[in-house]
Parts: sequence; structure tokens; C-alpha cells
Amino acid sequence: MQFSIQKLGSADAEDYRALRLDGLARHPEAFGASFEEEDGLSIAEFAERLEGGLVFGARACDRDVLLGTVGLRVSKDIKTRHRGLIWGMYVVPDAQGTGIGAALLRHVMDEARHRVEQLYLAVAASNVSAQRLYGKAGFKQYGLERRAMKVGAIYHDLILMDVRLEP
Repeated sequence: MQFSIQKLGSADAEDYRALRLDGLARHPEAFGASFEEEDGLSIAEFAERLEGGLVFGARACDRDVLLGTVGLRVSKDIKTRHRGLIWGMYVVPDAQGTGIGAALLRHVMDEARHRVEQLYLAVAASNVSAQRLYGKAGFKQYGLERRAMKVGAIYHDLILMDVRLEP
């Protein structure tokens, strides 16, 4: 599958909103945000998020379809701006297993090298394939946050991972 990765901007807000809501609906245990909260946001609010942040998207080359996204958040605080947070990683089901997730992760890590010294993330303990992807990219587990999220009546643990970036 041919795809390209680029930073998303306000023109991508409608596609990004649809993809984000799809991920939140399919895998509520995998994200800190909820479908209900994000579904209440307008296209303009998604556009503002994209313009004010660093969100990268993979688009199919043969058709203008957003296949996956990943975000990078860097703190503005003096004591923590050496660290970046990977968030919102999602690839649509039809594109999983095609290398898009790994490419998105490599892309965001390359971008981060110019901004931070290390990256961290949280991944659902039940999401073994994501843990494997992050492990192959050099992330190591440094903690476990028990009962970190509650979806309905079910609690979910989060595995905390990080990686130091080489300049």
C-alpha cells in the first residue's frame, strides 16, 4: 500500500475528526480521551488542535484517504521540555499490518529528534501489538499504571514506556 506522511493542518480537520472518532469508538481502552468528549467538538476545534500542535497523518497515495495518525506533544515548561509525549496513535483496521504504524512512529521520532531528548508514551496493557511496535522502535517499559482508565465498569492498566533519542 502506497502512502505518504505529512503534518496535518486545518484543511485536514474533517478527515482527522472522522479518523479520531473511529479510533475512540472502536478502542475506547486505548485512548485517554473519550468518544463522547471528542464527538462534542466541532470541526473548527479539531482544526485549531491541528494548527496548534504536531499531528502527523498517513494518507493513501492512490486515493485521498487518511489511514493513520500520531501526535507529538512537547511541554513548554522549562523542567520538562526535554521530553515529548507520543499520543493519539491510530491506524484504521483496513491498513493495520501494512507498515503504516511503524512508518508513522519512525516519522514522529525523526521529528522529535530536533525538539526533545526523549519520548514517552502510555499504551493499554491489553494492546500487545502496539507494545511490540513500540519495543521494536526502542521504547522500554518503565512502569505500570494500574486501573489507569475506566471504560464503563471495566478498569484498564497502562504500560508506561520511554526511549532516549540520539541526536
